[in-house]
Amino acid sequence: MSPISMRHRFRDPRRTKFDFLSSVLVCCPGCEKVAHVGTAAAPSGVHDQSLFASRRLVCRSCGMAKEWSRGGVALHRDRHTPATDPYFDVRLWLQTETRHGWVWAYNLEHLDLIKRFVQAPLREGIPWHGHGRKMTVVARLPAWMQQAKNRDEVLRAIAGMHVSLLRA
Repeated sequence: MSPISMRHRFRDPRRTKFDFLSSVLVCCPGCEKVAHVGTAAAPSGVHDQSLFASRRLVCRSCGMAKEWSRGGVALHRDRHTPATDPYFDVRLWLQTETRHGWVWAYNLEHLDLIKRFVQAPLREGIPWHGHGRKMTVVARLPAWMQQAKNRDEVLRAIAGMHVSLLRA
């Protein structure tokens, strides 16, 4: 297979939303600048990466710091409203509204995965008979984001989110 065709092919890496929750970029509730939600260190100094591990919201602009410890986790589901992080219910930094709905990501790694999927003309999904995770991030993207006719609009939205980090 030629190197050119590999650049235009996307293979689903079988990652779910949960794989991106160890680091989330949010809008600081204090100063409206970019803040970070990450796993908090345990008393032993180890960072637990599980879904219900303690989290810490930190803003380097205003110094805000909040702790979250073992409560409910609410994943975003409504495609017509802005997305929030599952721990502090604070608006995500990496999101923008398009005419079809919201494009959002928890962090740059999540955003890059969506970008690689959208820009690829050839997309290989998980076979229905294959083992492993079936409902991956890319398998759960809305149909309008998967359509070639909306590719440019989605890629512009993603580029705008990258720029928003540079301005922050």
